[in-house]
Amino acid sequence: MVTRSAQPESKTQSESAPARDLPETILVLDFGGQYTQLICRRVREAGAFSLLVAGDTPLEKLRALQPRGIVLGGGPASVFEKGAPQSDPRLFELGVPVLGICYGMQLGCRLLGSRVEPVKDREFGRAKLSILDSSDLFKGIPPDTIVWASHGDQVTDLSKDFRVLASTPTCAHAAVSHKSRTFYGVQFHPEVTHTPHGVDILRNFLYEVCHCRGTWRMRDFLEAECERVKTQVGADRVICGLSGGVDSSVVAALLSRAIGKQLTCIFVDNGLLRKNERELVETTFRDHFDIDLRVIDASREFLSDLAGIVDPQEKRRRIGHRFIEVFKMAAREVGGSPRFLAQGTLYPDRIESGQSHAGTAANIKLHHNVGGLPDDLGFELVEPLKDLFKDEVRALGEVLGLPPQLVWRHPFPGPGLAVRVLGEVTRERLDLLRDCDQILLDEIVAANLYRQTSQVFAVLLPVKSVGVMGDGRTYDSVVALRAVESQDFMTADWSRLPHEVLATISSRIINEVQGVNRVVYDISSKPPATIEWE
Repeated sequence: MVTRSAQPESKTQSESAPARDLPETILVLDFGGQYTQLICRRVREAGAFSLLVAGDTPLEKLRALQPRGIVLGGGPASVFEKGAPQSDPRLFELGVPVLGICYGMQLGCRLLGSRVEPVKDREFGRAKLSILDSSDLFKGIPPDTIVWASHGDQVTDLSKDFRVLASTPTCAHAAVSHKSRTFYGVQFHPEVTHTPHGVDILRNFLYEVCHCRGTWRMRDFLEAECERVKTQVGADRVICGLSGGVDSSVVAALLSRAIGKQLTCIFVDNGLLRKNERELVETTFRDHFDIDLRVIDASREFLSDLAGIVDPQEKRRRIGHRFIEVFKMAAREVGGSPRFLAQGTLYPDRIESGQSHAGTAANIKLHHNVGGLPDDLGFELVEPLKDLFKDEVRALGEVLGLPPQLVWRHPFPGPGLAVRVLGEVTRERLDLLRDCDQILLDEIVAANLYRQTSQVFAVLLPVKSVGVMGDGRTYDSVVALRAVESQDFMTADWSRLPHEVLATISSRIINEVQGVNRVVYDISSKPPATIEWE
């Protein structure tokens, strides 16, 4: 394993930050690959600043960013096809090291006189890499290692100006370098976890080739992003919709630091919140951060909309419609004619919605922060977290001084407890679920399991069961407990909570929450189940 000193506090990027504020900048050129932002993340994890830019960015703009090195990312196209994404052909005139990954390797090799063609033996999945040259890029890497490949094209006619660094059984030019220019190419993805030594290869590029020092810190991002927000907003007002979740909380804290009294936060109490959630938000942002916080109690309106509704999609539709109406009304009452709306959009939200810098990422699903707000809201967006992953947002929250219970709290669905109360949503059923959920979370925290799980919650089922309490028969509600572990929430496995912890939770709920006589534990994984029940 290759080791480095100067490990970072955290890592991130800001595309609009002034070049003079970007230490040891590594530019990642985006050609539409699904893993492009993961390259940025790995660079930041290694302690250098990464900046994602369009693949066809002109040389003059690239030079103005003063990069220490450049990475050409992957992409779904073939470099020889008409209309395939291209970089500025003068790229190598910058005189800085360049690393091409998959499509990026093919593009760089083609620009430097090699031929790329489709091949019969395509590589998709794990491949055995045999390293022929262990200097620079492969320093400290075992001579035989596993890599993750995903390509149907290869560099077939390698220019005599190149040397071969590594090969696989079906790819003779799996890694190459140019003899006179500092260009390296790899026909696999070092950024994914399926390449065991991929992080070490990227670190070698940063430290052995680009000679970075690993000085990037999350605090640097905070200062740069505050300056960017000030420039974007000017003297205008900004409103931010607070939900109590980590993303909107970090956005609010960052904007408060950047523009102070120009910020107004709106928190809508829809009556579907976790226990004491409203109090937590008010205490944190009104008292601790001294933010102009407007709390709108619209619980009666939301519950009225949900009366008699049992279909989960209809619940979501009604909640979304009412939220927009309440938010628009609250925004109109904010003085100073606010021009900007701040959102906690993260990078996975954008990439899953098909919004890469190259405009060629696949559209997987639409997120409410990306495309779900109506056009007639009339605001320009401020999205300071748009290039971050969830763990990076948490790290930023810690730097901003947010309390741990906000920074590390588990995700909460947009429709709130309405999708955890199966069947009709009433105030009584919500109160019952809130009490059960609070007991569950209290015991998970007491057992030191909260940070070891990704999401933990209770679900009120639309059924009743027979029970015995004392000498009498009961016919009361059933509550399901759900605890999962996940890296990205695209897949999840159920948590193997200790039996004694489950026993304590069940006993407390049945004894302390009137109206519940049975507790069950959900042991379904995603897929085939989803994390939420509705």
